[in-house]
Amino acid sequence: MSITRLDPHERLSGAVICNGMIHFAGQVTTDETLDTEGQTINVLNQIDSLLAQVGSHKSDIISVQIFLTDISEIGTMNRAWDAWLDQDAKPARATVEARLADPAWKVEMTLVARLGS
Repeated sequence: MSITRLDPHERLSGAVICNGMIHFAGQVTTDETLDTEGQTINVLNQIDSLLAQVGSHKSDIISVQIFLTDISEIGTMNRAWDAWLDQDAKPARATVEARLADPAWKVEMTLVARLGS
């Protein structure tokens, strides 16, 4: 079984492809000035782009873990999530409150998806 590591950094790879599945590292906003909803939209747009790069789509997502710095913002995050979500292909999901590596980040998402549908 081959393993392909994409976008390697000092401590992690941006994604790892193994056995027909792609495991993405945590995705965070590229615009720290946005509120929780804006950062969520920004992260979801990045996820769309990353999935497209490997020939996948949001309907190929198996599971998502969402980390919020303030769980009281779950409704705001869900508003962006619900607008983005493929209603016919809802992934398994967990959402937790967590302190993120950069205090300016309000949301981080990591996911597992299959390669291409």
